[in-house]
Amino acid sequence: MSTSRPYHHGDLRAALLDAALDLLEADEPFSLRAVARRAGVSPNAPYRHYEDKEALLAALATHGFAQLADRLEAASEVPDMAVEYVAFALAHPGLFRLMYGRPTANAASARTAEILASRLAAPALQIGAWAMVHGLAVLLLDGKLTCADPAQLVRATVSAVLTPAARLTAPH
Repeated sequence: MSTSRPYHHGDLRAALLDAALDLLEADEPFSLRAVARRAGVSPNAPYRHYEDKEALLAALATHGFAQLADRLEAASEVPDMAVEYVAFALAHPGLFRLMYGRPTANAASARTAEILASRLAAPALQIGAWAMVHGLAVLLLDGKLTCADPAQLVRATVSAVLTPAARLTAPH
């Protein structure tokens, strides 16, 4: 009598993404074998959904951009968006670095750019706002800026820079 069981996993794709995110955030060595081990599945199971490690990383980056976009969309004002952006980076540093460190993630980031564009009309202001907030996130992640209240730092910086800039770009 065989003791092997047929392959079955409720939602393998989601389990693999969760396991990959856990590895990424723990800053542990990342491989499909490690992801499979973390998910509790056979070493070949990831290949049912992902061609290779790069495909899984691209899916993870896309998943991260969807989460970030949801948070930005829920924010009512630009300063709130900035706080959400930095909070996401601080809560998910491995994922955040993956998202912005992969050329394959550019298409996935389009929704976040559209959300920002819907709140700030001038293209130069959109680029400036994104660069400033992304820079704040990276500086905080890298320990170059330290503060007890990152949200307050972000709000104060956005207010100091974007409020005067918005006045300059508004039609007179």
